[in-house]
Amino acid sequence: MVPLSFANHQFHVIAPAALYWPAQKALLVADLHLEKASFYARQGQMLPPYDSRATLDELAGLVATTAAEKVFCLGDNYHDVGGEARLEDQAARLLTKLTQNTQWTWISGNHDRDVSGLWGGDVTAEWTGGGLALRHEATANTKLPEISGHFHPKLRVPVRGRHVSRRCFVKGETHLIMPAFGALTGGLAANHPAIEQAVLGEAEAVIALKEKLLHFDLGFAPALPEALNQPELPLPLAIAESRR
Repeated sequence: MVPLSFANHQFHVIAPAALYWPAQKALLVADLHLEKASFYARQGQMLPPYDSRATLDELAGLVATTAAEKVFCLGDNYHDVGGEARLEDQAARLLTKLTQNTQWTWISGNHDRDVSGLWGGDVTAEWTGGGLALRHEATANTKLPEISGHFHPKLRVPVRGRHVSRRCFVKGETHLIMPAFGALTGGLAANHPAIEQAVLGEAEAVIALKEKLLHFDLGFAPALPEALNQPELPLPLAIAESRR
């Protein structure tokens, strides 16, 4: 685990795409997209049907490693509205065990607005506490510092003469966007205009290594004072399509 400071709170980055919040004894993950493979299978695109199990196995390991008492899942927990009921048996048993042993909170996302907590856990549109907001989609004019998901940020970095794509966090003054945790999730470039519009100010990409964090300035323009009073900007259609 590597320390990460945000909005006067101390977190630990654990694995490439999870946060542990010691003050809340809570594990934070975003964009599990459970049952994505079965969603595509129904459309004739066959993928190995083990994505939900792999995602939940990794999550269970992090709960055990951190001894987390709470788990917050920041939206797009299932890939589609039918994914919750379609969850395969072994994954459903593991998820039920996890939700029984922790204080589990599902935050609904654009893919699973009707998530019901069928396998346990509480459901909410967003959560606030400790002076922070946890939600699925970043809010440009947020009144509280927020942690969100939705964009699946990734960054291409040079490694030994070639470029490698890595999941990353996007950290601004009042925004921390988490990478996608799910086994079959894609990604959006961390410097994409849609992310810049959501953060509305200077930001950096943060990649977690085993013992340190790498920081990369994303080159976003500083927020103008008058921009803070503007309504939230809509996502480009291209980004909406990339989430399907």
